[in-house]
Amino acid sequence: MLRSLVPLLYCLSLSAFAATYQLPSEGSNIVGRTQYHQVAAGESLADIAKRYDVGFLSLMAANKGVDPFLPSENYVLTIPTRIILPNVPREGIVINLAELRLYYFQPDKNLVHIFPVGIGRIGRDTPEMETSVSQKKQNPTWTPPKSIRKEYREKGIELPDIMPAGPDNPLGDYAMRLAYGVGEYLIHGTNKDFGIGLRVSSGCIRMDPKDIDWLFPKVNLGEKVRVINEPIKVALEPDRSVFVEAHEPLTRSDGSKKALVLPEELRWWLDEFDLSDAKAKAVILAQNGVPVEVVSPSFIE
Repeated sequence: MLRSLVPLLYCLSLSAFAATYQLPSEGSNIVGRTQYHQVAAGESLADIAKRYDVGFLSLMAANKGVDPFLPSENYVLTIPTRIILPNVPREGIVINLAELRLYYFQPDKNLVHIFPVGIGRIGRDTPEMETSVSQKKQNPTWTPPKSIRKEYREKGIELPDIMPAGPDNPLGDYAMRLAYGVGEYLIHGTNKDFGIGLRVSSGCIRMDPKDIDWLFPKVNLGEKVRVINEPIKVALEPDRSVFVEAHEPLTRSDGSKKALVLPEELRWWLDEFDLSDAKAKAVILAQNGVPVEVVSPSFIE
C-alpha cells in the first residue's frame, strides 16, 4: 500500500511546484507537458503567467494574438510547460537568454527545476558566459553603479550610495554573485511585482521572490553557471520523432536580431532520410516557444 502511494505523492509534489520535472530517460530531451487554462473574468496574462510560474513573454508567444491585458473570458490559453532541454551538460545553473528561463539541474536526484527570469534590457544586455557562483548574500545591500546612478539622476531621482536591505532594495531578499568579469552580474530576487520573463534589468538575472527563495539555499558556492543564447532547440527522441522549439531572437543593442535558420545537424538528418524540412521551417518562422513534432516516429515504418 505504501509503495503504491509513493508515485501519487510525488505527482502531487510536482503539481504543487510546477517548475520541477524528472530528467528524461536516456536519449530524450523533453520534459513536462503542455497545460491549458480557461481565462476567468478579470484575469490578465501577467496574472496567469505568475500562477503557472512561466514567463510573461513566453505565455504571449504561445498565444499570439491574445490581448495580454484583457484576454477574452473563457478563452483557452496554451501554457508553455512542455520544454526541450538546452543542448548543454545537465549540471548546475543554465540560463538561456532567448527563452528567458533558468534551469537548475540536480542530476543526483534526477531532477531539473525551470524558472522564468528577467534579463538585461536592450543596451544593457546580459552577456553569454561560462562561470560560477562566487558569493551568496541573504538580505543584500545594493551599491548602484555610476551608470545607473546617472540614469536615475536624469529622471530626477538621486539614488543613495548604498541601498540598505529591506523592502526598497531592488535585489530583493537574496543575491548570488557570478565570477564573470569583475563580479558585476548577479542572480537575484526583486522587490517589484513585474519584470519576470521580460527584458527589464540592467544586465543581472532577476527571479521571482518565491523562486529564488527556493533556489538560494540549494546552490553552493562554486556552482557552475552557463548563460547561453539559443533561440532554437531540437530534440531527436528515442522513437526517432523530432521536435523543434523556436523562440523570438533577442534584439541586440544596434537593433538587429540573430537570423534564425534550420540548424545544420537537423538539415543533415532530414536529408539523410529524404524528409521535408517544411514543417521545421514553419515552426522556426512561428517562434511560439512550444515544442512541435516535425517528424513523427511513423516515418521509419
